[in-house]
Amino acid sequence: MHEYFTFGVLWFTAFFTILNPIGILPVFMTMTNSFTVVERRKTALKAVIIAFAILLGFAFLGEFLFKFFGISVNSFRVVGGIIFFLVGFDMLQARLTKTKISKNEVKEYSDDISITPLAIPMITGPGAITNAIVFMNDANTIVLKLVLVGVIIVTFLLIYIILASSTKIIKVLGETGNKVLMRLMGLIVMVIAVEFFFSGLKPIIQDILSGV
Repeated sequence: MHEYFTFGVLWFTAFFTILNPIGILPVFMTMTNSFTVVERRKTALKAVIIAFAILLGFAFLGEFLFKFFGISVNSFRVVGGIIFFLVGFDMLQARLTKTKISKNEVKEYSDDISITPLAIPMITGPGAITNAIVFMNDANTIVLKLVLVGVIIVTFLLIYIILASSTKIIKVLGETGNKVLMRLMGLIVMVIAVEFFFSGLKPIIQDILSGV
């Protein structure tokens, strides 16, 4: 039971920080500026459901993708670590990552913003997909896989609550509070990135040395 709880907390922390709903808030508010409260909540719900389905799909199809493209989990960890580090660095500087869009760019997208850019790539981006694939691979029992799915569900429920309450949260946090939270999350993401990178690099180096 303790093992499941430990993994659950680790996975939740990783997903919540990399999905970064607090960082999405300002952009979400900008894109839904002309929406009513009800329309904003409907958009948030649809975006979260679509993003959840995409992430869960990648989580369960990850092993198949590894075999199809001949990718090793360790190589994926190294690349994922680099992606996380760059995302975390942007968050640490309290600025939006490259997956976020500006107000002018919103006009270039279709009217149904709940799919693009909200669901993907803003909510479910490369970092979240990498997390899902690697963590599902690490979950070597049915119970752990169920724990991971539960963690993803809880995380997306929180994201919906945060986006649906965006107006109130932005007012309470203010610009300074938003930047402070983003920096804290960025620091956590960078720590996770280092762990990912070296946990993937170590076995690769060991394989190289054993073959010499």
